[in-house]
Amino acid sequence: MKRILWLVPLCFILYACPFESPVALEKKPVEPVDTALYGYWYGIIKDFSDMFGIEALDLTKETDSTYKIIRYGKAIKGNMILPDTAYFTGFTSYIDSQRYMNIVADVLILEWNRKSKREVARKQRVYYMAAIDLKNDTLRVRTVGEDFSVRKTYSSSEELKEYMTDLIARNVNIYDSTYSLSYRKIPRPQPVKGF
Repeated sequence: MKRILWLVPLCFILYACPFESPVALEKKPVEPVDTALYGYWYGIIKDFSDMFGIEALDLTKETDSTYKIIRYGKAIKGNMILPDTAYFTGFTSYIDSQRYMNIVADVLILEWNRKSKREVARKQRVYYMAAIDLKNDTLRVRTVGEDFSVRKTYSSSEELKEYMTDLIARNVNIYDSTYSLSYRKIPRPQPVKGF
């Protein structure tokens, strides 16, 4: 029996139900980082109930082809404030002219070990994907939704990319329509200096 102990919601996609894959759209990062994506991005999420959230993304260079992504979030439900910070690595790839961010996350899974008669934790790497569009100081993120495919597992990046390309060519909506989000670039907050 498997139980997910800590599931990192996808970067920027984070209040949606993103598609979780064992493979990314590319086998490895190949596109150079785009310095225009660097910075502090701010967004407000409203899910049409009494829950809304504030979310910020801090994108910086990790390597020549990967980004370091810190997601700062606070969800407000009723009179409760739920803070949430998550750390990711990401890299871009393309399907035709559409740029996608492949977000790398490690989830911790608890499995029952029959020999030791206890739960044992193991780490599993997963990928989330989101279409990203940058225009001036606005970053639009559209999450690939978990129900875009009846298949939940793809054995290779090529297979996943081919399937997504086919759906897009047939004008099938692969994105989570409820939780597309736009972020505005703002100056990075500075730490408060002591007295």
